[in-house]
Amino acid sequence: MSETLEQSFVKQLKENQNIIHKICRLYTSGEDAHKDLFQEVTIQLWKAYPKFRGDSKFSTWAYRVALNTAITLYRKSTRSISTVDYESHSFFISQEDYNTEEEEQIKLMYQAVQQLNDIEKALIFMYLEDKDYTEIAETLGISEVNARVKMNRIKGKLKKILNP
Repeated sequence: MSETLEQSFVKQLKENQNIIHKICRLYTSGEDAHKDLFQEVTIQLWKAYPKFRGDSKFSTWAYRVALNTAITLYRKSTRSISTVDYESHSFFISQEDYNTEEEEQIKLMYQAVQQLNDIEKALIFMYLEDKDYTEIAETLGISEVNARVKMNRIKGKLKKILNP
């Protein structure tokens, strides 16, 4: 991979790393699992980046790769994950700490979202990130109408979970 392509990848990844951290937090429990998933998503993005055509925004593409990686690893949790030596590359990405005041609210939200299925998790996550239904539908590979219907059903489920 050329140095220019590598610099472009690192720049894009740094700008969008919070998306990946949030997805990792949705699909893991515990700091070590979060870091492992973040590393795996980063590796998958790195491997796929030369094929990124720019037909969509980098963030949309990164969502799709991160969600697919998280869902695949979640479903195959007994499988061992092969990794690449991350430190051999000249870039490092640090995880930003979450605000401790918001931690309790975030924890309750994540506990409620954990009870949803994989597609519902992805949909609610993108909705909470203020993605429009067109982008949600494109990322998840469903119709815009289907995304809206699923979102309304998810809202009902979450209300029941948070307000029994």
